[in-house]
Amino acid sequence: MAKISFYLFEKSPERQVESACRLCRKILRNAAKIWLHCPDTVTQQQLDERLWSFDPSSFLAHGIDQTDAPICISSKLPESSEWIVFNFNNQALDPATQFSHIIEIIENDESAKQLGREKFKAYRRMGIAPQTYKL
Repeated sequence: MAKISFYLFEKSPERQVESACRLCRKILRNAAKIWLHCPDTVTQQQLDERLWSFDPSSFLAHGIDQTDAPICISSKLPESSEWIVFNFNNQALDPATQFSHIIEIIENDESAKQLGREKFKAYRRMGIAPQTYKL
């Protein structure tokens, strides 16, 4: 069964791209592979640029559609379950069960929160109980 984690920014004005970079850095310490599922090319570019400059002391190796990189940014979904998937899509991932862990980052604004609630309900309908982390 897939693990779903929602990161809700209740007080922080931090943007989705920035928080994704922080989480990627933390997850990579455990040698995991990260897939940033991002159909929007503007957000893909923002992620690409931010991952280059995010941490001056340690480079986060990544690439757009580079499946051999530790962090892959792609409009497609990965074909294997070894990836931790960050979902930048507007819908819940279906079938979510083919991935070991899906991460949803919800910014502190009303439209993002509404979208987050819809995704949360969709995962519940799939029989998955998402974990929520309030930041």
